Amino acid sequence: MEFFDYLLPSVNFVGPGSVEVVGERARMLEAKKVLLVTDDFLFNMESGPVDKVQKNLEEAGLEVSVFSGVEPNPKDKNVAEGKEIYQQEDCDLIVTVGGGSPHDCGKAIGVAVSHDGDLYEDYAGIEMLENETPPIISVNTTAGTASEVTRHAVITDTSQDPHVKFVIVSWRNVPEVSINDPELMLGKPPALTAATGMDALTHALETYVSTGANSFTDTAAVKSMELIADNLRTAVYNGDDLQARTRMAEASVLSGFAFNNGGLGYVHAMAHQLGGFYDMPHGIANAILLPYVEEFNLGAKIDRFARIAEIFGVRTETLSQREAAEAGLDAIRQLSEDIGIPTSLSESEYDVKHQDFSEMAELALEDGNAGTNPRKGDKEDIIEIFENAY
Repeated sequence: MEFFDYLLPSVNFVGPGSVEVVGERARMLEAKKVLLVTDDFLFNMESGPVDKVQKNLEEAGLEVSVFSGVEPNPKDKNVAEGKEIYQQEDCDLIVTVGGGSPHDCGKAIGVAVSHDGDLYEDYAGIEMLENETPPIISVNTTAGTASEVTRHAVITDTSQDPHVKFVIVSWRNVPEVSINDPELMLGKPPALTAATGMDALTHALETYVSTGANSFTDTAAVKSMELIADNLRTAVYNGDDLQARTRMAEASVLSGFAFNNGGLGYVHAMAHQLGGFYDMPHGIANAILLPYVEEFNLGAKIDRFARIAEIFGVRTETLSQREAAEAGLDAIRQLSEDIGIPTSLSESEYDVKHQDFSEMAELALEDGNAGTNPRKGDKEDIIEIFENAY
């Protein structure tokens, strides 16, 4: 008998001012000492999100230790540093502040303090965790990764050359509380807004055409894409537009619910290799790869790609289903171009090398996200997609 186990945080706050509940919720989790996980940029921002969260936690009577060493594409060494502070300070709650990197790192710290062994060798994969992990509250500052609501922790293993990104997927990683306060997202740089917004779109779109899609994930994915189509350009062009920021926060959470329960595909499987090999930001990697991968997938879900065209405002009444589907991909390319995303890997600032495509293709096919791609490809297919995207 087929059944679905739908995963969302126990409590999920979205809306202006919602960051003010963080201390209250930490008390409800009976915490006494918090490890606040973030990056140096946010930590050094005067009166920024970290200051607000730390003040709220302390006003609620909690002690706070800060680990601000999270790097983009968080590394296993970042996890080890955070684990050491958590244990030295005798913490009992993890609060992550930032985008996907602090959230993923915080989840992995939770795994590291509750499980012996090597993160990559012993826990990469799906539902490999056996022990209870510390509770997590995730305070989000970007609209895209949705890590604050998912069971995925994506970490880079630096012991290998080149570095390899791996995913620890477990219901134990799902934060007890997620907070998406769009006021914390105001004024974020256009490039960051564009990259994270395209990450959210990739989550929603990949899930919508995945082999794991179902009525519940369809509802979340379609609404997420509608919100992104209507609001991402505005959020990029005017970073202080609170309504656009709010709608993008909603889109990100919905996309997280979708892919947390329906799976992704080759875009993410391939993007993880670009992140591991070249430290390319995940949102940029996804955005560049998205139209090339979906062109490969087009025939497998042509009716769904035609629906995507309608979501993005394409008039499809006089088009055949294939023409509509192709127009949907054109609309995605146009959105990327409008918000400043590079159109190819060679146009990015990262030194992507042809000679790495073979190894990256092998690793992409081993990535857990590859299993729900709607069209099954082999190593040569993935290499060709990388070449086309180059």
